[in-house]
Amino acid sequence: MDSLLQTELSVSDLTSLIKQTLEQGFYGLKVTGEISNFRPSSTGHWFFTLKDETCSISAVMFKGSTWKVDFTPQEGDKVTVTGSLDVYGARGTYQLKCESMEKSGFGQLLAMLEMRKRQYAALGYFDEKTKKPIPKRPLRVGVVTSPTGAALQDILNILGRRAPSLDILVLPATVQGESAAPSIANRILQANDLLLCDVLIVGRGGGSIEDLLPFSEECVIEAIHCSQIPIISAVGHEIDWALSDFVADLRAPTPSAAAELVSQGYMDYRNQVQNLYEQLQKSMQSRLLLAESKVKRFDTKAMQVRISNIISTKEYLLANAGNNLVIAQKQLLKSHDARVELAIRELQALSPLAILARGYTVVQNQEGKLVASKEQAEPGSMLTLTFADGKRKALVKE
Repeated sequence: MDSLLQTELSVSDLTSLIKQTLEQGFYGLKVTGEISNFRPSSTGHWFFTLKDETCSISAVMFKGSTWKVDFTPQEGDKVTVTGSLDVYGARGTYQLKCESMEKSGFGQLLAMLEMRKRQYAALGYFDEKTKKPIPKRPLRVGVVTSPTGAALQDILNILGRRAPSLDILVLPATVQGESAAPSIANRILQANDLLLCDVLIVGRGGGSIEDLLPFSEECVIEAIHCSQIPIISAVGHEIDWALSDFVADLRAPTPSAAAELVSQGYMDYRNQVQNLYEQLQKSMQSRLLLAESKVKRFDTKAMQVRISNIISTKEYLLANAGNNLVIAQKQLLKSHDARVELAIRELQALSPLAILARGYTVVQNQEGKLVASKEQAEPGSMLTLTFADGKRKALVKE
């Protein structure tokens, strides 16, 4: 040190010496303070002041580290940062270069919530068998939230669009601060005492874990557990959580999602009606097309064509039938002629005249009886002889 006092240094030399001393001697620091003069740059870096009751120090968190922080710092936030000292030689100033940042007391708060979670889980508050089913199409929905928050407007807009006929009852409550938990619990109890609705949405918009802490307080957990009305917990954004999510009958990632869940039955019913309407339209269209095609068959031209086809078909059948009839008649006549000729031949073969023609003679006595033996032709009797070409009388002499 004495040698340095006697050595002539330039400003740069002195600044470099200070920079080396501070940066090498002050690293791995963990500092708690309140954020002031927070100035995020367009390049993604954060510049701010970290202060307590008596002192302050400039601080910076570069873009390469800001992505690790799960909240956006605000004026007055009490945080704990880790980092090292950084000397800016151009101005001869030093600042705290931060590598990480978390809300002050964040770790203790998480530990407390985890312990409370295990406590109520052991009591069976989170068991699935204790959870009540959410009505598919409730007639009235109660909403326990801040009357001025954006969450309520999101719920009203979604329900108004998806289920316009649904009755909505707003139960205003404080959702942040020391009085928030009793306010929320009282609204839940009031809704149950008076049976004000069929289902309750209990929630708020996003915020820090401290902001959401009322929804993890014991009085709220007990009120939700004892509720006879089914409850949907809708606290914060998707990455946020509260113990009300575990004890409620259903957890929604956001208030908007809770509104969609509670109105899903109406949307399903609307979709069913729409599907039936479309099916009815298709059926009616098909029937109209079928009727139109049938009607077209009976217009003048179609009827002419159809009747002409029918007549042509009948004429063809009639011509074939007439031709077949003539052919059948001819065949029948030929058959009858053949049979008559055969009968004539048979008659001719059996005719006595045919026998006489071969030289035979029919002999009859005077009484006209046939004489078949000589005893019947007594001498002196007169006989009639019938030949093929006539008759003769004969006298029997011996």
